[in-house]
Amino acid sequence: MVVGWTDPEGSRPWLGALLLAYYDPDNRLIYAGRAGTGIDHAELERLWRRLQPLAISQMPLDVPPPRDSRFGSPLTLSRVHWVRPELVAELKFLSWTEDNLLRQVVYEGLREDKPAADVRRAVPYPKPTEPTRPASRAKRPRPS
Repeated sequence: MVVGWTDPEGSRPWLGALLLAYYDPDNRLIYAGRAGTGIDHAELERLWRRLQPLAISQMPLDVPPPRDSRFGSPLTLSRVHWVRPELVAELKFLSWTEDNLLRQVVYEGLREDKPAADVRRAVPYPKPTEPTRPASRAKRPRPS
């Protein structure tokens, strides 16, 4: 879900990137990363207009987002605009990083059919373990 946006840079109008989050099993709002790719000019304006009435002064996250990441430019909190977590974004992404952030995120649109309270991170599947080998059978001595 969308929890904020960053200021635009360069010639990009309206907003830079959407800030994303999900609810964990304890209902804490956890930062998940940013999405700026996949948003055309018309959608930037539409998003900006949808976000304005949701703007709040306090960060809605339970834990502040990391200021830097191996992926992407550092997040400058003074250039972040927070919103009430009410809009749900449809995204494509490559994977989750070891820092529990989305990697290579592409925005695909807003979901009007899903309540923000239902946005949860799918429980990752455990890594497969080495298959256990059956106990070796003791060789019987061959009759001579």
